[in-house]
Amino acid sequence: QVQLVESGGGLVQAGGSLRLSCVASGSAAGINVMGWYRQTPGKQRELVAAISSDESTTNYADSVQGRFTISRDNAKNTIYLQMNSLKPEDTAVYYCNAHTITTNYRFLEVWGQGTLVTVSS
Repeated sequence: QVQLVESGGGLVQAGGSLRLSCVASGSAAGINVMGWYRQTPGKQRELVAAISSDESTTNYADSVQGRFTISRDNAKNTIYLQMNSLKPEDTAVYYCNAHTITTNYRFLEVWGQGTLVTVSS
């Protein structure tokens, strides 16, 4: 089974930048779409950005379009989220997500433990 570990969260002032990383490890027949979600207390987890396995297709939430960039390095089993022009409303726990195919060829959605991003005004 795949495990996901996020890093790169922290405290930043409004207008600043952060880069999140998510490394996938473990055994799988394949990893398809990967993405970043975020969640604040009392709200549902929402999709921030997603990227296809061949990096050809990306998708962004309207609220981050033009400010955030998702990328993927399959050689390193890693995805990134470059976050620029951060706003206080971007404050959340950010979770890495992967749609995987297990070694016995079952579909399995995997989540990381989350990393906290705090944007001060």
